[in-house]
Amino acid sequence: MHSIVVLIPAFNEEKAIGKVLQALPKNSIEAVVIDNGSTDQTAEVARVNGATVLHEPKKGYGHACLKGMAYIKTKVSKPSIVVFLDGDFSDYPEELNKLITPIENGTAVFTLGARVKALREPGALMPQQLFGNQLACFLMRVVYRSRFTDLGPFRAIDWEVLQSLEMQDKTYGWTVEMQLKVLKRKLPYVEIPVKYRNRIGTSKVSGTVKGSLLAGYKILGWIGSFYFSRWH
Repeated sequence: MHSIVVLIPAFNEEKAIGKVLQALPKNSIEAVVIDNGSTDQTAEVARVNGATVLHEPKKGYGHACLKGMAYIKTKVSKPSIVVFLDGDFSDYPEELNKLITPIENGTAVFTLGARVKALREPGALMPQQLFGNQLACFLMRVVYRSRFTDLGPFRAIDWEVLQSLEMQDKTYGWTVEMQLKVLKRKLPYVEIPVKYRNRIGTSKVSGTVKGSLLAGYKILGWIGSFYFSRWH
């Protein structure tokens, strides 16, 4: 059985994080919640539900993910696969095995949970999220002939491959940076349809105009930088 670490960035998710952890499969998994400066009881609820809890006071999704990676590097026994999962209970953690199977059987080193319309609750993705995803995926198709249809946060990747990507983004561009680097290196990947529901609480990104604009800016910035680095 492959060992798996699930990294769950969380900011003020005390009402959701327990549900996320309870829904995870129990086979050879270590759940790591990275408390990204929460002012509620997120860390305490996560700990009660069996998670390893890390604290990253620097705000930003990428900061939290990098903190989780740094923790993995300190472990004597490294995982085979790392899974990224949001702490708001919008994804279905019990679908984790669908994401890790292609990596376990050697057909991919990266899998992405695609939040397809047929499996998505009405209103689970805001209009600005849908537009941003469609634009980003269109540009990736143009530049890299990508097959991605989403920038979903629920994803799995081989640990050694993840390290080799040398991830840098500290905030909203983390997901697209990972996908672009997978594409640039022509690594085998699979997109897997997953269910998606309305999150518990208000989104810190899509729930605000500022968050949506900053996320869009970072995503397009990463795509633009990769485009110009390819041709210049």
